[in-house]
Amino acid sequence: METKLTLRMDAELIEGAKAWARARGISLSRAVAGFFEQLRPEERGKRGLDPLTRRLLGVAPHSAHLTDERIRKKRLEYLRRKHG
Repeated sequence: METKLTLRMDAELIEGAKAWARARGISLSRAVAGFFEQLRPEERGKRGLDPLTRRLLGVAPHSAHLTDERIRKKRLEYLRRKHG
């Protein structure tokens, strides 16, 4: 069940957040919900991929086999190679 949430923030912060979400092709509500989902680590394993990661499925070959953990490991490997 979805429920409306009202947040009060600085106008510049709101405009920046809207621009950030728009640049990523998501609604600000979806971005905020994704943030709150990240605050519940016990749910990560149950959900599978992060919503933003899930949107990238199909972009790279064999991406259906990617998990958040594998993506993090690949990123760390890349950074270790790049920075030594």
